[in-house]
Amino acid sequence: FRRWHREKQNSGGLLVHKATHHFDLVNWWIGSYPQSVFALGSLSFYGKENAEARGEHYDYVRYTGETAAADDPFALQLTSQDALKGLYLDAEAETGYLRDRNVFGEPITIEDTMTVTARYANGALLSYCLVAYSPWEGLRIAVTGDKGRIEMDIEESITHLLGDGEAKDAQASKGPFKQARMRVFPMHGTPYEVDVPVGDGGHGGADPVMLEQIFLPDPPADPFGRAASHIDGAASVLVGIAANESMRTGRLVHIEELFNLSERMNHG
Repeated sequence: FRRWHREKQNSGGLLVHKATHHFDLVNWWIGSYPQSVFALGSLSFYGKENAEARGEHYDYVRYTGETAAADDPFALQLTSQDALKGLYLDAEAETGYLRDRNVFGEPITIEDTMTVTARYANGALLSYCLVAYSPWEGLRIAVTGDKGRIEMDIEESITHLLGDGEAKDAQASKGPFKQARMRVFPMHGTPYEVDVPVGDGGHGGADPVMLEQIFLPDPPADPFGRAASHIDGAASVLVGIAANESMRTGRLVHIEELFNLSERMNHG
């Protein structure tokens, strides 16, 4: 909400810009593609109107160099780290990119609270919730089937509510997960925990694996089918696009209204 994501005309909102990665995982986990989507969403925390409703008033457009923002817990000071200063502040004349906009300023046209329900081609149902102002960053995942239930909690390395200056380095949030826990609940058995290996590298260890698949002339074997195709990418982003349309119209949206995904699936 400090960056360009906050304007829906630029990002498509978080259900497209960010949650598409979550939807991609869901599609892969259950081995199917979405058929229909219903969604609700609102801007409940960020933005000028919400702040003023809580009795909070902020007059500054951005944080860097603003004396009034010195004690703002949401403030990002681009001069606090050489990496931030060089990548963003020093390049503003060329890029026009403001990385430190006030999260309680205007304009903010995306939702910060969202819930999505989707039906899949194989009959599976998805219930998804995204809260962009939660005091911790991570995932809580639950999959229930006819043989039991799996639950997994993932906590990221830092909270997204901290100013980047409070992190040890500019890439702290891109590294390995802080912790991950998986529990299995058999339908007729004793629950047990499963060790979750955490890979080295960015995005919980996913970046090196992805780069190997893309750029190595002879990439490692992919027995679990983790390497995504362009159809997989379309299927994930279509959940977010359909969710946006559902929030706009208030109705259930069928994926085929937006894109003939089933035909692409059949013909690659």
